[in-house]
Amino acid sequence: MFQRRSLFAALLPSPALAQWVPDRSIRMVAPFAAGGASDLIARMVAEEMTPLLGQQVVVENRTGAGGSVGTEAVVRARPDGLTLLMGSQATHATNPALQKLSFDPIADLAGIGPVAGVPAVMVVPADLPARTLAEFIAMAKARPGAVTYGSAGIGASTHLAGALLAQLAGIELQHVPYRGTALAMQDLIAGRINMMMDTLPTALPHIQGGRIRALAVSTTARNPTLPDVPTVAEAGVPGYEALNWYGLYAPAATPEAAVARLNAVLAALVARPAFQARLAAQGMLPMVGDRAAFTAYATADRQRWTDLVRSANITPAD
Repeated sequence: MFQRRSLFAALLPSPALAQWVPDRSIRMVAPFAAGGASDLIARMVAEEMTPLLGQQVVVENRTGAGGSVGTEAVVRARPDGLTLLMGSQATHATNPALQKLSFDPIADLAGIGPVAGVPAVMVVPADLPARTLAEFIAMAKARPGAVTYGSAGIGASTHLAGALLAQLAGIELQHVPYRGTALAMQDLIAGRINMMMDTLPTALPHIQGGRIRALAVSTTARNPTLPDVPTVAEAGVPGYEALNWYGLYAPAATPEAAVARLNAVLAALVARPAFQARLAAQGMLPMVGDRAAFTAYATADRQRWTDLVRSANITPAD
């Protein structure tokens, strides 16, 4: 996905890095509520960046409109390197496809670098007769529109991941939106819905407890946390990938020296084995890459989900 750089290379001094040093604390906006993946990753990064930058990095949860409120706050912030955003697939890829925004998150923010990817996992009730993805697809084809999948709400990553599966597998599924993942998971465990494409960190305890069963993971490679669970593509749906990624951003007009230093510091900390171990403990994958590759990835991801939203006729009001 991204070219990995060594810790040594990321820390090499350059004139640009020497020119910018933050003179006061840095505010990192997490545009979702405390306790979620965005908040968790932001706090991990802020903790690790603080000693590397010599200034306190403080996380601020600024919620609303599926992450767009906090994103816009950073877009409009003073471009001095002291206000950052923990952006994500939601803020940069799916929100522009689903909402009319007064800003362009890719054009109006400078990508500092990627941090982590949160895979999804296809899970079903423990007693569902379909024990493989192929059997689930056969079940759905035998009962068009009768097989259900739950999500955290219309336009959520859990919704779009399920819609992408239905499209690529050529099956018709009935979407059941909930107000949050927890409610959907309760109904999945009880057998009131047939499937979810849940994030791995939230589904994992229920998988390990035997309350639900994992049929496939959403990434292009198997996840070390569930090594015996195939990928969706491997299990019979070629081309499938759904990854809820996270990365750091600054206002677009932030000086190059500040962005370059922040990029080097971020790449260094993400490359640390201890940091990667913290991510792995949460079922997350480290993502390391240069700024150009990061921006290209976000741009391509936005187009991919925009195409899905349009072809599947997904709107926030449906």
